[in-house]
Amino acid sequence: MRLPGEEESGGMGPSVIYMVIGVSAFILIILFLVFQNNNRKSSGSEYLKEVQKQQEEEAALELAEASQEEEEEKPKLRAEDLDFWDMYPVEGEEAALEETADGVAEKTGEKSSYKEKAQKEQEEQRRKEEEKQNNPATDGKHTLIMNRNGEEEWVLISPYLTKNTIDFTKIEDKAGLKRYMENGRKTSYVGVDISKHTGKVNFTGIKAAGVDYVMIRLGSRGYSTGQISLDENFKENMEGAIEAELDIGIYFYSQAVSPEEAIQEANFVMQNLEPYRAHVNYPIAFDMEFVSNDKSRIEGLSREDKTNVTATFAEGIKVAGYVPMIYGDKEWLLKEIDLTKLQNYDVWLSQEEDIPDYPYLYTMWQYDTDSVLNGIDGGADLNICFVNYSER
Repeated sequence: MRLPGEEESGGMGPSVIYMVIGVSAFILIILFLVFQNNNRKSSGSEYLKEVQKQQEEEAALELAEASQEEEEEKPKLRAEDLDFWDMYPVEGEEAALEETADGVAEKTGEKSSYKEKAQKEQEEQRRKEEEKQNNPATDGKHTLIMNRNGEEEWVLISPYLTKNTIDFTKIEDKAGLKRYMENGRKTSYVGVDISKHTGKVNFTGIKAAGVDYVMIRLGSRGYSTGQISLDENFKENMEGAIEAELDIGIYFYSQAVSPEEAIQEANFVMQNLEPYRAHVNYPIAFDMEFVSNDKSRIEGLSREDKTNVTATFAEGIKVAGYVPMIYGDKEWLLKEIDLTKLQNYDVWLSQEEDIPDYPYLYTMWQYDTDSVLNGIDGGADLNICFVNYSER
């Protein structure tokens, strides 16, 4: 039951309702605008962050490229530039150690860096190379000779003389006789040199033993008197060699002290060879040497003097139609005469070695002066010849 006037005071009029609706709508609009504004701010912030990130990445890329260019311009780092190599001492360097109070060993020796070590090794290598180059035993430019007084001497090898090219791996020794073999075929010739000191020779016997040729001493000049004489067994040896059909060469022992005496010796050889001229097909050798345990008349000759005497004799032999040859041991050939002035003549080397170390070309080699050979009672002087003079 309502009291009089209650309806008017407790209800809402249309104007109030409209006002509430309007206010609510306004509030909703305000909230919508605020929300939209916040969304735009959030989107703008993300966009700015993306732009900032892209700029930072571009700046980092540019910095990396600049750093790379700078590194490329810098010199390359080498192993020896690293500091940690300093921890290792140079080989052979002893680092002194001292005991500290708490028993810990403390290294006090100086340390060399890797770079210093490398430099020292290079210097040492250079020093060794210099020593090798300056050492006549290893420089390849010298050869060793034994002087007659027993002293060793390194002699410079001349670049102007023809070098020896014999392949000693091709030399075979059969029954004491050396042979040079190529493709299973003997291309050398066995020889023996004989004189009155050899005694009586059985030429048939030495030929059967394998001898191809003989070098017969024709004569000599006295080392003190200067007198020229014919070898006592010359004619007998010549006739025996001819009968055995051996190839024949000649040698003359000289003590000439002048070119005039050398001519005299050459003429003496020619005169005594005349009856046997057709049978001499190997060289005529000039043998000048000192004597043992005594002084010879050539002691006072200079190297030039001995060279002139040798050349004079050799030219006389050559003019007469024979092949001249120079006999000598390594010391004589390298020190006592000048081979650069005697290059037109063949060399007969005397060196009793398995492999001679004479550096220059030679065509005949006397490798034994006291050998056993069938047909010779005493010691035989054995030779090998690398040229077949009988076919020249």
